[in-house]
Amino acid sequence: MSITEQLFALQDVAYGDFQAKLMPTIDRKTIIGVRTPALRKLAQQIYKTAAWQEFIGQLPHRYYEEDNLHAFIVAKIADFDEAMRQTERLLPYIDNWATCDQFTPAVFKKHPDELLQAVRRWITSSHTYTVRFAIKMLMTFYLDNLFKPEYAQMVANVKSDEYYIKMMIAWYFATALAKQYDTAIGFINSRCLDTWTHNKAIQKAIESYRISDEQKVFLRSLKI
Repeated sequence: MSITEQLFALQDVAYGDFQAKLMPTIDRKTIIGVRTPALRKLAQQIYKTAAWQEFIGQLPHRYYEEDNLHAFIVAKIADFDEAMRQTERLLPYIDNWATCDQFTPAVFKKHPDELLQAVRRWITSSHTYTVRFAIKMLMTFYLDNLFKPEYAQMVANVKSDEYYIKMMIAWYFATALAKQYDTAIGFINSRCLDTWTHNKAIQKAIESYRISDEQKVFLRSLKI
């Protein structure tokens, strides 16, 4: 049975309909309807065989789940250089927020300096989901002990009318307010983000349990 046939064997049509409503940029016909835990389990099974290398060599894929399965397989590659090479191959084909946001190669955590070089390139891309992925990497790996204010500035410097980029910028700063409040609040105070993104970052931060009640009161006062 081919990998695509295995995906259809896991199909849940009602779930596919639900997913389609969350991803208006995707043609419903390209969504099989496979739940993420089942996809991750299949990726684990495939990665134990030689079939994964042939599968990830087949770009572009036809189905949304094939892209996700591809991402989950690449995320398991233990060699940094190979994981980076395969990430660079896949990024141009990502066409939705869900595939982008679920894609996190585990080995990247062990190579922050090398990853940062790629992030600096990706964040200036003309491709929406490459930029979104870059910001997600900064949010995932560089908001704790590796944080530097210059990384937040990199995100603030991104200027785009793309909804899925603006939403990720807002998500980044909401998370930064929870993890690096003293620095992040300076970006909000200075109103360096466009109005929609500024207000969305505040909204998402206020919704977070990691933000104190006192901080939430102050953040509300900064809404435009």
